[in-house]
Amino acid sequence: MRSPIHNGLERLRRWLPNIEPVVLVVLAIGTASLWGFIEIADEVFEGDTHSFDRWAVGALRDPNDAANPIGPRWVEEMARDASALGGFAWVTFSTLAIAIFLWLDGKTHMAAFLTAATASGALVSIVLKNAYARPRPDFVPHLSHVYMSSFPSGHSMNAAVVYLTLGSLVASVIANTKLKIYVLAIAVALTIAVGFSRIYLGVHYPTDVLAGWLAGLVWALACWLVARWLQRHGQVEKPSNIPST
Repeated sequence: MRSPIHNGLERLRRWLPNIEPVVLVVLAIGTASLWGFIEIADEVFEGDTHSFDRWAVGALRDPNDAANPIGPRWVEEMARDASALGGFAWVTFSTLAIAIFLWLDGKTHMAAFLTAATASGALVSIVLKNAYARPRPDFVPHLSHVYMSSFPSGHSMNAAVVYLTLGSLVASVIANTKLKIYVLAIAVALTIAVGFSRIYLGVHYPTDVLAGWLAGLVWALACWLVARWLQRHGQVEKPSNIPST
């Protein structure tokens, strides 16, 4: 008689071939990202990353004056500009702008789904911050106002949730492969820029940012899978076909 584990593996073997390859890839990346977040969280709160985190933040400051980041003044201003792209105001504006566009295009369900995905991602970020309650870096002056705890980086997570979700949504309506890659590359570049700016401004440790990226990626991929399932079942409008040029 077969064991329950053997029967379960057999059912899984029969089920996997019916899944589209792209969905399997997304599931694999999402699982790896979730595992990475858990591992980083464990390392952080066991104190194993403390030395590296302090070194990385300190390396971006003038050795003779911790209040001054390395590089010219315009780099500091660019960091603030990049940081704002992951802030509440700009993330809200970007989400509403795309949601209104979808609504005007007749895709009311997709507009509602996008808004819900972004809002719930921000809520998850707040819950994680309150759960871990890691203090901010306190050995360098902060060059940006902060209001909550440090882990994971809310700006980094929100940027990943919003820009990766929007990027995948836009890419899904483009037939040209090069344009798809370009759109997704811009989304990734914005997400990376926001995260690095938070370290440069001294308000986050590198592990905060990495954890925020991973958590945001997990959320964005989960939203993509849900949206795809809803589209297949007619609950959310499918994207319009835009021919390649």
